[in-house]
Amino acid sequence: QVQLVESGGGLVQAGGSLRLSCVASARTFGNYAMAWFRQAPGKEREFVAGIRWTAASTYYADSVKGRFTISKDDAKNTVYLQMNNLKPEDTAIYYCARAIGAGLTSMSRLYDDWGQGTQVTVSS
Repeated sequence: QVQLVESGGGLVQAGGSLRLSCVASARTFGNYAMAWFRQAPGKEREFVAGIRWTAASTYYADSVKGRFTISKDDAKNTVYLQMNNLKPEDTAIYYCARAIGAGLTSMSRLYDDWGQGTQVTVSS
């Protein structure tokens, strides 16, 4: 099992930007898909963006496509989520997760390691 620690959340006005980081306790990104999920109050956890271990392919939820970018740095054991043009509906706790394999999926049940989350609040 690997420990994932997110950071970079905060309060930002609508239209602003934030970059989230997720650092892993061990060098694992080369063999697993990674993803960001989010959960707003009273709502289910939802997929935001994912990246395959090769970094050759990424996958985004329709609600963030064109505004968010996922990337990773294997040397730093870090996955990033660059969030631009933020909207109030992006307000949520954002979680980093590692998939059970190299395949990229939006299904949370196929991710078995999760971080503690970082709060993102977008004011209107």
